[in-house]
Amino acid sequence: MTDSDDATRLSAEEFALIRELRPAMTALMRAFDEDLRRSQGLSHIEYITLMFLSEAPERTMRLSDLAELVQQSASALGRTVRRLEVEGLVSREQSTQDARSFHAVLTDAGLTRLREAEPVHFASVRRHLFDRLEDVDLTKLAKAFQRISGTA
Repeated sequence: MTDSDDATRLSAEEFALIRELRPAMTALMRAFDEDLRRSQGLSHIEYITLMFLSEAPERTMRLSDLAELVQQSASALGRTVRRLEVEGLVSREQSTQDARSFHAVLTDAGLTRLREAEPVHFASVRRHLFDRLEDVDLTKLAKAFQRISGTA
């Protein structure tokens, strides 16, 4: 069996969907990033870093856990956190349980900055994503994505 034999097992509809998945996700992330940078001076990755920290208990999260959530390598997240630290939006603290690990902590200024950026991000998500999913059952789509990511 060859790779081309495997490809014939996909319907035209399935093949069209899989071909468009990556470009669509790339376009979405680029659009979210451009809107946030232009209006708020934040990258999308900085925004979601602040968002995840705002949802964490005591607005604190171990850096390795945060890296997994924002889907960045430890070194890339380190650079993101350093940029946010310079702006006073996040602080980095050594773990009290494990001297080898560090936590990112969302500061009050960081929470304020996140709240200021939220309307821009929400409008961007609506314009670039939800306005284009008119006839799609969002509940079913969300559940499908959860099954794919293993979070269901």
